[in-house]
Amino acid sequence: MMLAVVFAILLGLLTPEARYAADWASLDARPLPAWYDEAKVGIFIHWGVFSVPGFGSEWFWWHWRGQKPPNPQCVDFMTRNYPPGFTYPEFAHQFHGQFFNPEEWADIFNASGAKYVVLTAKHHEGFTNWGSPYSWNWNSVDTGPHRDLVGDLGDAVRKRSLHFGLYNSLYEWFHPLYLADKKNGFKTQDFVLRKLLPELYNMVVRYRPEVIWSDGDWEAPDTYWNSTQFLAWLYNDSPVKDTVVTNDRWGAGCSCKHGGYYNCEDKYTPGQLPQHKWEKCTSVDRFSWGYRRNMKLSDLMDLHAIIEDLVQTVALGGNYLLNVGPTADGMIPAVFEERLRGLGAWLQVNGEAIYSSQPWRVQRENASTPVWYTSKGGSVYATLTSEPLEPTLQLLEPKTSAATKVMLLGNPTPLSWSPVQPNGLNVVLPELPYTAGHAWTLRLDGVH
Repeated sequence: MMLAVVFAILLGLLTPEARYAADWASLDARPLPAWYDEAKVGIFIHWGVFSVPGFGSEWFWWHWRGQKPPNPQCVDFMTRNYPPGFTYPEFAHQFHGQFFNPEEWADIFNASGAKYVVLTAKHHEGFTNWGSPYSWNWNSVDTGPHRDLVGDLGDAVRKRSLHFGLYNSLYEWFHPLYLADKKNGFKTQDFVLRKLLPELYNMVVRYRPEVIWSDGDWEAPDTYWNSTQFLAWLYNDSPVKDTVVTNDRWGAGCSCKHGGYYNCEDKYTPGQLPQHKWEKCTSVDRFSWGYRRNMKLSDLMDLHAIIEDLVQTVALGGNYLLNVGPTADGMIPAVFEERLRGLGAWLQVNGEAIYSSQPWRVQRENASTPVWYTSKGGSVYATLTSEPLEPTLQLLEPKTSAATKVMLLGNPTPLSWSPVQPNGLNVVLPELPYTAGHAWTLRLDGVH
């Protein structure tokens, strides 16, 4: 019997394990690991040296020292608050993270209802939140917190059965090897071969992230980054080859075309159901991903806006990755924690319509009350993202039957309903319970 199997393999009749070639046709054919689509909700964390100035955004260094002309607000901020000659790397000594408690962070993320967490391992400034051997003295072990932020948070997150992922910027604004390659029109790859790829391999083997959220790719083609070679290794031979998911930022022109799931652009919101799995990344602070000391309450998404955004995203087949920016001393601002816990409270009641759901044949009801549909098993879910003006809600998309049953999630009593011709139903709503998210979900069984 064994001889027959060996001959079959040699003849190509059987393959012991499918392998992916280092080209997009092969890599894009890889099935997305099922856990990711089932999870639906993730938390994004932008944390780094940029959290120290906490001004403008996580792009502070570039706006101050990179762009020409520099941002006058950033220049004025530094002139008024720091001595002449102060350099950005000096901020790293103030990135203490002294109040960082990964267990507390993980408790907040777990309470939010998220199923995965994505931490910035390295942003465009090049500072790594772990002791990267390829980022000497510009990492969180050699300076600043003097601890392995990636490893500590990863351990705490996984203890709560959440998936752990890492954001990694391919480029670094001011790395001399990158600047030399850029000057050479990306015909040389010294930065990629001596810094980026060794660091990526080290990160994957060491921390085994189940999401690699790539960024900073747009200045050069994927052939410069050696993206397909890295992804082939990731999918074929890495320690997370069976569970890892990746996004679509692997080189200029790759977004919305290549990769595991699509981000397309920050805060991407498609107008209709896409044909490919996608994710919306957005931030509680509408104007920054990193912490801003000068943020105002009016700059933030309120809980209703977050839930409305989540419901629409999931109805259109997407995952929802919600970002918070911790302070330099390692605290998640109380207003961000309040938003995350509020989201979790809503999901405790309505998560049945979110987790492991699929888009229904119709994504939205064309009615005065916004209604978004999802489905799971034999049930259809209709989520109302505002309170109806009338006690009776009309839904014209579902086709009812004698077995149709309508429930309000969180309410044990079936709701009364009557058919509408030729399709649809009128549902008599109870007094809707108060929710800070101002959204409620009906479960419809026996409809199609």
